[in-house]
Amino acid sequence: MLKSFRILSFLEGVSYLLILFVTMPLKYIWDNGYPNKVIGMAHGFLFLAYIVMAILMKPERKWDNKTVAIVLLCSIIPFGTFWMDKKYLRDS
Repeated sequence: MLKSFRILSFLEGVSYLLILFVTMPLKYIWDNGYPNKVIGMAHGFLFLAYIVMAILMKPERKWDNKTVAIVLLCSIIPFGTFWMDKKYLRDS
């Protein structure tokens, strides 16, 4: 389950960055909203899957509520899922 969550968190982070730095400029600067719809739909699915998976990871990783809250918060901060992977998912 850990490997799946790591892959999911990476994909969620990449989709969020694509929205922020590629599709939003395309939509608002060049008036092309189609890429935003496509990537936005994928990101929405990945975001919801990330939330569910983070909650399911709590007992497996023995996270307390504060750690789960931080992991969930990382999904709305740009580059947050990459930091979260390094801090909470990589086994030392």
